[in-house]
Amino acid sequence: MSFSRLNLHPGLVQGVKDLGFTRPTPIQADAIPPALAGRDLLACAMTGSGKTAAFLLPILHKLIDERRGATRALVLTPTRELAAQVLGDLTDLALHTPITAAAVYGGVGMAPQEHAFRSGVDVIIGTPGRLLDHFRAPYAKLAGLKYLVLDEADRMLDMGFLPDIRRVLRHLPSRRQTLFFSATIPPPIATLAHEMLRDPATINVERRAAPAVGITQAIYPVPQHLKTALLLTLLQRNEMQEALVFTRTKHRADRLSRQLAAAGLAVERIHGNRSQLQRTRALEGFKSGKYRVLVATDIAARGIDVTALGHVVNFDVPAVPEDYIHRVGRTARAEMTGAAFTLVSPEEETSLRGIERAIEKRLPRVTVPDFDYTKSQEAPPPDRPKGHRPIGRPFLPGGAQHRDRQRPGSHARRRRQKRS
Repeated sequence: MSFSRLNLHPGLVQGVKDLGFTRPTPIQADAIPPALAGRDLLACAMTGSGKTAAFLLPILHKLIDERRGATRALVLTPTRELAAQVLGDLTDLALHTPITAAAVYGGVGMAPQEHAFRSGVDVIIGTPGRLLDHFRAPYAKLAGLKYLVLDEADRMLDMGFLPDIRRVLRHLPSRRQTLFFSATIPPPIATLAHEMLRDPATINVERRAAPAVGITQAIYPVPQHLKTALLLTLLQRNEMQEALVFTRTKHRADRLSRQLAAAGLAVERIHGNRSQLQRTRALEGFKSGKYRVLVATDIAARGIDVTALGHVVNFDVPAVPEDYIHRVGRTARAEMTGAAFTLVSPEEETSLRGIERAIEKRLPRVTVPDFDYTKSQEAPPPDRPKGHRPIGRPFLPGGAQHRDRQRPGSHARRRRQKRS
């Protein structure tokens, strides 16, 4: 089947063609017809399956010939990065149409977002928290809304956004078409879907969540203290040209970035403690090739979309199998191919077994030739005893030693002033 057979507006078909896509992915072929027919949708779609176009194309098709000047479609996303990604995809798909759109998320100024509400852009893509900030103001009214999309609904649940979603829904018209997309359907998500959807068309709900077919997966057993050395070895031996590396915490992302940079690698990091400008520049630099390695936490896992990304590395094994699926789904997107390597310490074997049970597959173990797996951990420097001072530095009462250190020559200047 080709996109032209889906009865989409010619401008959208041209936009798809400009992007180099000739036929819809399975989720697009299944979701677009019922969405065009006006039905609510409950779709269980794995990451990298092409689901963004699956909900954008039918909505854009309907918006083209409708009244302009009022926001008629809202897309809810869990992260800033995903909101920006959806806006970018929409801009590409709608290039040959008059459709306008804006992203509304935290970490940036609210004035341009307020302008988007006041001017009535056709589509708003936003995160729940920032939308609620705007809904406190009288200008943020969406009385004309006709289409609502929940993207990555299970991720919103994981991030604690379910109460915010319910509060957002209070600001929206009850009569609307709702498209509900989630990689998994845990009970709370099933309950929310039941509340929001009316006689929905269900797609792929019975399909087991699993990594995309084009992903080559491998496990690298390694002691915890040698993970950084092993990752450096893989990068220095050109086993990976570029890599998106996931860590468990922000602190570990910062530390790993410093270690890789000290080894001469072009690296950046992206996590919740970074400003929106820093996150945007890091992602753009990685996409452009300025940075060979991007270190990230799961907060950004579903918002990173890099064309032809070759390698994803789990520096830490995710505790939840679904997080593994979403991490490795950053590669082999849109039916392409890629590789996902997971560095596993003995302490993480239990989490690994949980992942293998979830995907119903034992992943191959790989040992890197000539890598010293027996190297002992370097002993950290001994803790300095309380009150310890370096030998040869006299104690000066009242913090004078600190003042002297910050202002070299200050005592000599005071003596000269007294003499004068």
